[in-house]
Amino acid sequence: MHFLPEKLDQYVVAHSQDEPKLLQQLTRETYQKVLQPIMLSGPYQGRVLSMISKLVRPKTILELGTFTGYATLCLAEGLQNDGTIHTIDINEELIDFQRAYFNRSNYGKQITQHLGSALDIIPALDTTFDLVFIDADKPNYVNYFHLIIDQLNAGGIILSDNVLWHGKVIEPLDEKDVSTKAVLAFNKLLKEDDRIETVLLPIRDGLTISRKK
Repeated sequence: MHFLPEKLDQYVVAHSQDEPKLLQQLTRETYQKVLQPIMLSGPYQGRVLSMISKLVRPKTILELGTFTGYATLCLAEGLQNDGTIHTIDINEELIDFQRAYFNRSNYGKQITQHLGSALDIIPALDTTFDLVFIDADKPNYVNYFHLIIDQLNAGGIILSDNVLWHGKVIEPLDEKDVSTKAVLAFNKLLKEDDRIETVLLPIRDGLTISRKK
């Protein structure tokens, strides 16, 4: 979803950091071999994720929703040299695809893949996090927040994707639309929870940055 006029959006992308070649290859193969390639973060948002990670310099990152690993590699660019990123996805068919690109990057040994439900895996992770990226099933966004907030270090950052949900957040609500209801509830939670401070950025389909106080 693009909320800027196309020409202005193209100007923004053209004057931002270029996408690394490995990620260009990952994008090409995703479009060739994987269903719903639109789920990729894409070059512009990927550079945003990379920049935020580099500013935070996290020791530990948690990613909910790996897909083909594009955002994983962007976030990994900011890891400390001895840092780790835990990435969780439920799609068993993509595990080998992800690992192939992780191993071709400079961060393969720092990336730990988890297969299964994040609701089950998160409580079993015996660590705290400096940076969390939520980009998974929308109906569980609120549940994910409640699971991770106590494992997020003070000053830690939560990045939440798709929070404008194709613009549906400002349209009349269809009571049967579970995902839009979930995104609306999640955005309200981020605004009102006094443990964090939040700013919503109109980047692509909406990206929220929340900082734990």
